[in-house]
Amino acid sequence: MNTMRMWVNMRDSFWFLPTIYSLLALIAVSCSNIIDTFLIPMIKDVIPSGLFVSSSTASSLYSSLITAILTMITISFSTIMVVLTTYSTQFSPRTLQDFMKSRVTQHVLGFFSFGFIYTLINLLVLGTDGPKGLVGPFSTVLIAIISLGFFILFIHHSSRFLQVNNLIGQIRTDASKLIQNTFREKDYTEATEWDEDEINAWKQNTPHVVKANESGYLQGVEIEGLLQFAKQHKLLLSSVHQVGDYVQKGAPAFYYWKKDGEEADESVEACTRYILVGNERTDVQDIEFSVQKLVEIAVKSISPSINDPHTAVNCINRIGSLLSELASVHQPIRYYADQDGELRFMMEPKKFEDYLYKSFYQIRLYGKKDLTVMDAMLQALYRIAITNEEHIKQDTWAFATYVIESTDIDEMHQLDYERFYETCHKIADVCDEDLSPHLT
Repeated sequence: MNTMRMWVNMRDSFWFLPTIYSLLALIAVSCSNIIDTFLIPMIKDVIPSGLFVSSSTASSLYSSLITAILTMITISFSTIMVVLTTYSTQFSPRTLQDFMKSRVTQHVLGFFSFGFIYTLINLLVLGTDGPKGLVGPFSTVLIAIISLGFFILFIHHSSRFLQVNNLIGQIRTDASKLIQNTFREKDYTEATEWDEDEINAWKQNTPHVVKANESGYLQGVEIEGLLQFAKQHKLLLSSVHQVGDYVQKGAPAFYYWKKDGEEADESVEACTRYILVGNERTDVQDIEFSVQKLVEIAVKSISPSINDPHTAVNCINRIGSLLSELASVHQPIRYYADQDGELRFMMEPKKFEDYLYKSFYQIRLYGKKDLTVMDAMLQALYRIAITNEEHIKQDTWAFATYVIESTDIDEMHQLDYERFYETCHKIADVCDEDLSPHLT
């Protein structure tokens, strides 16, 4: 889990890649100076003299390029602040992570750091009476040209990220990858049901508690590490929390049982190393959080201050697409066994109906007076139902009735009612349910 924590910090921070690029700049400037000092004098007779740059010319060149690169860095950071402010005020504070973890942003700032440090050190080591240079000046010019290309790329990248439809599409793509990764085939055994006799045999022993050693949101659980840990200590672990829950320091994080009535073992408290707790929710393993970002954009867009229902409809369509994809692979996995097939870990799963409710209940609450929003929700539910199996249709219909009954049809114009009724009828037909008791 320390590896996961390190990976999350590196992914969401601005300092990691610029630091790597800065170290590479030190290596590059050392190599270029070694070549100019030792290798070039040996072959200078076969190199045209016009390619060599004098110390005074190189000094002027380095000074100009340092100023240019520093200007591009300043503009880039100003652009970043504009993007972050826009995300926070118009979209959702949770979407800041998406721009922060963008590899394009981090590589651009990293290459700017590389160019600035490379040029600055070349200027510092340049002697006024030193030999004429070749590699250093020409490589600096090349780096400046590449920096200009990165600067243009960054402006294009930032302008695309400021377009809400592109942001919504990126969130949807990332969430889709998370769903595929969550329900991919694992090296350990996952099950929705387990032999009750085996579970009862464990639970006949005294349950022991492992308390959380820090407060925050449960960002991830390293299942494979917990299975190995439980196997090593010959116990059965049960998680109190689900990914995305808030964990209180000192509250139970795990319960565990040991066979033959063995006493509690303080070394078992080390199992908390296999959970990642942080100050905010992340999309490392939290599918619900990825959907929540789309929900917040939708809710904000239908607020009176913004009044952009079509953005809300776009979000609803993307949420419906994600839920349809999730429904096709979702399994309420509760039990996890080691490679020997022995039960070692239990964690309460999130039901599909929970995802359904968390995805739409806020949109229903704030958009119930907007027919466009309500109709888009029912259309999304229809697409979920028509592409999935019977048990998904039942959950979808249950939520659809919740949406239908919360809509005030008494004040609708006849044309609005006909459109709304048509959508309701479509979802009732595909779910093979009777619409009349719910649309009165």
